[in-house]
Amino acid sequence: MKRYELMKRFAPKGSVQRLCGLLGVARSGYYLWCRAEPSQRQREDRRLKQRILSIHGASRGCYGTPRVHLSLLAEGEHTSRKRVARLRRELALKVRTAKSFRVTTRSSKGPAVAPNRLERRFTAEAPNQAWVGDITYLWTPEGWLYLAILLDLFSRKVVGWAVSERIDSDLAETALERALEARRPPPGLLHHTDQGSTYTSRSYREQLATAGLEMSLSRRGNCWDNAVAESFFRTLKTEIGERFDDRRQAQSELFAYLEGFYNTHRIHTSIGGRSPAACERQYHQRKYQEAGSEPLRGSLPGPKPPEERTESLPGGS
Repeated sequence: MKRYELMKRFAPKGSVQRLCGLLGVARSGYYLWCRAEPSQRQREDRRLKQRILSIHGASRGCYGTPRVHLSLLAEGEHTSRKRVARLRRELALKVRTAKSFRVTTRSSKGPAVAPNRLERRFTAEAPNQAWVGDITYLWTPEGWLYLAILLDLFSRKVVGWAVSERIDSDLAETALERALEARRPPPGLLHHTDQGSTYTSRSYREQLATAGLEMSLSRRGNCWDNAVAESFFRTLKTEIGERFDDRRQAQSELFAYLEGFYNTHRIHTSIGGRSPAACERQYHQRKYQEAGSEPLRGSLPGPKPPEERTESLPGGS
């Protein structure tokens, strides 16, 4: 079978008779194989390949075999991971690889204004128990575009984000304001970041205190204390890319990725092969069931639907 497949692949470049001689097969057997109808297994492989190609495109080429397999299972396609791996090899699909991470945040001088209360406990039992935040950068021909985010450790959802051409306390405060408006967390939520000056500024600490959030800071120079945020940026730059025509395009790509894919569709192995939105939706459904009632469609508690966010960037209105 594999010899016939090789012949069919290279037949346009060489005579059938010569290929039969090289591969040690009969020409009549090759022609009989060409006329034969594909088997049920082959038809199923073709159908699965179309689904795999669709998932590959929807994931921006970032899903490897494990996540493609999980996506197929979620669609009701009960197949093995080994079969998915084989079909991906036959399709010659490649996964985007991550680049090494560079630290951009400058630590404030002097003693830490808050201890490390998170202590690398990167899970939570419910939404709005613990958030982690950080800042990264994206290069454009117009200059740097800085991105500040806040992630919920329960669902890995980006609950607040902001962009700016400057890295300052206003950038971090805008991301926090949006997270507070969207989530309305209860007092006592643990808010963890590194010791960057944007997070240790007086205005940012006052904003946390007003909202009743408890501040936690990584140890100086220890990126592992904020590993979830660091890992998120590594994922983002791998999947969204790092080449943009200008800041406006970068901002548009960020919105499409964060609100249109990452929060709503991207599979996370750390939360059971679900998307952040599905993780929180199932949590609230479980809570309603435990309370003995069924929620109405669209009545689940949680953040408001995201609105398109704009920043004052050069050339904007």
